[in-house]
Amino acid sequence: MQADTYIPRRLDDSWKIGFWDIDVAAPVLFMFFVGYLTSHKGAFALCVAGGIALSRWIARLKVDKHPAFATHWLYWHLPTSPASSMQATPPSHVRRMLG
Repeated sequence: MQADTYIPRRLDDSWKIGFWDIDVAAPVLFMFFVGYLTSHKGAFALCVAGGIALSRWIARLKVDKHPAFATHWLYWHLPTSPASSMQATPPSHVRRMLG
Protein backbone atom coordinates (compact mmCIF):
# COMPACT_ATOMS: atom_id res chain seq x y z
CA MET A 1 0.00 0.00 0.00
CA GLN A 2 3.01 2.29 -0.04
CA ALA A 3 3.11 4.45 -3.10
CA ASP A 4 5.93 6.63 -4.25
CA THR A 5 4.61 10.16 -4.00
CA TYR A 6 6.17 13.00 -5.92
CA ILE A 7 6.83 16.09 -3.83
CA PRO A 8 7.48 19.16 -5.98
CA ARG A 9 10.51 21.14 -4.87
CA ARG A 10 10.09 24.20 -7.06
CA LEU A 11 6.54 25.32 -6.51
CA ASP A 12 7.29 29.00 -5.92
CA ASP A 13 10.01 29.62 -8.51
CA SER A 14 9.93 32.98 -10.22
CA TRP A 15 8.80 33.26 -13.85
CA LYS A 16 11.44 32.50 -16.45
CA ILE A 17 12.05 33.33 -20.09
CA GLY A 18 14.35 30.58 -21.26
CA PHE A 19 17.08 30.36 -18.62
CA TRP A 20 16.65 33.93 -17.36
CA ASP A 21 14.36 35.31 -14.68
CA ILE A 22 11.64 37.59 -15.98
CA ASP A 23 13.02 40.66 -14.18
CA VAL A 24 16.44 40.17 -15.81
CA ALA A 25 15.11 39.42 -19.30
CA ALA A 26 12.46 42.18 -19.36
CA PRO A 27 14.88 45.12 -19.93
CA VAL A 28 16.47 43.38 -22.91
CA LEU A 29 13.10 42.56 -24.45
CA PHE A 30 11.75 46.05 -23.84
CA MET A 31 14.83 47.75 -25.30
CA PHE A 32 14.75 45.32 -28.23
CA PHE A 33 11.20 46.48 -28.93
CA VAL A 34 12.13 50.17 -28.54
CA GLY A 35 15.08 49.69 -30.89
CA TYR A 36 12.83 47.99 -33.41
CA LEU A 37 10.43 50.94 -33.28
CA THR A 38 13.24 53.36 -34.15
CA SER A 39 13.75 51.53 -37.49
CA HIS A 40 17.41 52.53 -37.58
CA LYS A 41 20.23 50.00 -37.28
CA GLY A 42 22.47 52.18 -35.12
CA ALA A 43 19.70 53.10 -32.70
CA PHE A 44 18.58 49.46 -32.58
CA ALA A 45 22.11 48.31 -31.67
CA LEU A 46 22.41 51.07 -29.07
CA CYS A 47 19.05 50.18 -27.48
CA VAL A 48 19.84 46.46 -27.35
CA ALA A 49 23.29 47.17 -25.85
CA GLY A 50 21.66 49.41 -23.25
CA GLY A 51 19.10 46.71 -22.44
CA ILE A 52 21.83 44.09 -22.02
CA ALA A 53 23.83 46.43 -19.77
CA LEU A 54 20.74 47.18 -17.68
CA SER A 55 19.86 43.50 -17.32
CA ARG A 56 23.42 42.64 -16.28
CA TRP A 57 23.27 45.42 -13.67
CA ILE A 58 19.97 44.03 -12.34
CA ALA A 59 21.41 40.49 -12.26
CA ARG A 60 24.43 41.69 -10.26
CA LEU A 61 22.18 43.64 -7.92
CA LYS A 62 20.06 40.54 -7.22
CA VAL A 63 22.97 38.30 -6.21
CA ASP A 64 22.56 36.92 -2.66
CA LYS A 65 19.20 38.62 -2.17
CA HIS A 66 15.62 37.40 -1.99
CA PRO A 67 14.28 36.00 -5.30
CA ALA A 68 11.58 38.69 -5.38
CA PHE A 69 14.05 41.50 -4.66
CA ALA A 70 13.19 43.37 -7.87
CA THR A 71 9.47 43.31 -7.09
CA HIS A 72 10.10 44.58 -3.56
CA TRP A 73 12.39 47.33 -4.84
CA LEU A 74 9.79 48.45 -7.39
CA TYR A 75 7.09 48.50 -4.70
CA TRP A 76 9.09 50.75 -2.39
CA HIS A 77 10.49 53.10 -5.03
CA LEU A 78 7.74 53.61 -7.61
CA PRO A 79 4.66 55.76 -6.97
CA THR A 80 1.45 54.00 -6.09
CA SER A 81 -1.04 53.63 -8.88
CA PRO A 82 -4.32 51.71 -9.05
CA ALA A 83 -2.57 49.03 -11.11
CA SER A 84 0.25 48.48 -8.61
CA SER A 85 -1.46 49.15 -5.28
CA MET A 86 -1.99 46.27 -2.90
CA GLN A 87 -4.89 46.03 -0.49
CA ALA A 88 -3.25 43.98 2.27
CA THR A 89 -0.13 46.13 2.65
CA PRO A 90 0.29 49.78 3.59
CA PRO A 91 1.19 52.33 0.92
CA SER A 92 4.89 52.51 0.14
CA HIS A 93 5.23 56.08 1.45
CA VAL A 94 4.39 54.88 5.00
CA ARG A 95 7.83 53.96 6.32
CA ARG A 96 7.10 53.55 10.03
CA MET A 97 4.30 51.50 11.49
CA LEU A 98 3.15 51.26 15.06
CA GLY A 99 2.07 48.05 16.67
